[in-house]
Amino acid sequence: MSKASASPDGVQPPFGWKVVAMETSHARQLCDWQYEPPYGIYQWPAWEVMENVEMEFGDPELRQKQYAAIVSNQGELVGFAQFFPLGDEVLRLGLGLHPQLCSRGSGTAFVALLVEEARRRAPHSELDLEVLTWNARAIRVYEKAGFRITDTYIRPTPQGAAEFHCMVYEGGKEG
Repeated sequence: MSKASASPDGVQPPFGWKVVAMETSHARQLCDWQYEPPYGIYQWPAWEVMENVEMEFGDPELRQKQYAAIVSNQGELVGFAQFFPLGDEVLRLGLGLHPQLCSRGSGTAFVALLVEEARRRAPHSELDLEVLTWNARAIRVYEKAGFRITDTYIRPTPQGAAEFHCMVYEGGKEG
């Protein structure tokens, strides 16, 4: 496990949070998270559906290779991340913070912790993420954590076509 002091730009993970392997129990919990509108788009289907069709972290092999759980020092699930390789040169970050922790000031440190883990997993890869263009709350956090908008496009989602920004990590390049 990497040390908090190695986080980009000196940002410390909140409350001793750490990145661990995503277990089935974590995956089940993620499916129970309920976000307030308009953020409900980020809710996962029921665990039984995810598991039966092996969707995303419902697929044990994909969960082991790409997903991580973020837990508090008490072992409580506070977030998750997906580290999705796009070829050999780009690692795409997917992430989610527990709904009760959103808008509480820990987002930038949460993202910094995930950047640190992404660097550990793929030290020579560019790191990017996608965010819906209407999600100003997330965009502010990502910008504070060192990401910059590099592209905007429309792509399909389960709810229909939506406009996204691609944001590339530019902070902390010296390490």
